[in-house]
Amino acid sequence: MNAYLTYGIIFVILLALELCYFKVADHFNIIDKPNERSSHSTIVLRGGGIIFLIGIWIWSAFFGFQYPWFLVGLTLVAGISFVDDIHSLPDSVRLVAQFAAAAMAFYQLGILHWSMWWIILLALIVYVGATNVINFMDGINGITAGYSLAVLIPLALVNINGVFVEQSLIISTILASLVFCIFNFRPKGKAKCFAGDVGSIGIAFIILFLLGNVMIETTDITWLIFLLVYGVDGCLTIVHRIMLHENLGEAHRKHAYQIMANELKVGHVKVSLLYTVMQLVISLGFIYLCPDTMFAHWLYLVGVSVVLAIAYILFMKKYYRLHEEYLISLKQ
Repeated sequence: MNAYLTYGIIFVILLALELCYFKVADHFNIIDKPNERSSHSTIVLRGGGIIFLIGIWIWSAFFGFQYPWFLVGLTLVAGISFVDDIHSLPDSVRLVAQFAAAAMAFYQLGILHWSMWWIILLALIVYVGATNVINFMDGINGITAGYSLAVLIPLALVNINGVFVEQSLIISTILASLVFCIFNFRPKGKAKCFAGDVGSIGIAFIILFLLGNVMIETTDITWLIFLLVYGVDGCLTIVHRIMLHENLGEAHRKHAYQIMANELKVGHVKVSLLYTVMQLVISLGFIYLCPDTMFAHWLYLVGVSVVLAIAYILFMKKYYRLHEEYLISLKQ
């Protein structure tokens, strides 16, 4: 079958299944109700990001079950996240599932060697931590789908001819992201659905697995620059909350993108586009402008990280007071 026809069929199937999910979510009242920490003000269907999991199953059905342990791990972590979207689960249950799923991904990648257990344990912690940082960044319309495309498109460009991983896997994930974009990449109050943890955790797991293949084949971890914008905002916000002695498990609105959308009243689509374009420019610069040497890769990574970190700190110094004023208003 012609490749374009195959991908066209996959896109139509994913679109139809997403619409079917909306019927199910509406029937079973799987919704996201706004609260004082939300960036939305209307009730929206939750869990639309299940399309990422469905997309991998559809890809497997069309192209063969080439990564069975990855598929099982993704199904486990996304399934637990979906249950958590409906009925809140203890943190311990979610973390056990995430570590078990990460171990399956490592087995699929061929790096689960217990003779170096301490390195594997550290890598698992980083994998699960990165998954949750990406999950924390899912807070406004369009940011998960848009940012995912900003990661997946450069990955597809690097992986032309399937050098590191099956190219069809990346393309199918891009198609799932586009389907989700149709219903979520909309102005505040206009989204048909939210990703839910099933979506943000699911796409994080997929992206980290794809990046893992590239890093293992090239023995170069600087490819993590494909997640740099999220990484800087997510990690520095965690550091900020630790400095404020906050419970990291509690919901909040302290990310830079949240302050833009909530306190500065910048439209959701504009903020999501900003993060998407920033990451895309950084990644394309890394691919096409940065010399292909380890020294140049590290210099580019460190240099861009410093610039983003300074920009984050300056932004917070100027505008975080608006968030403090918002918190004070909640207590009055």
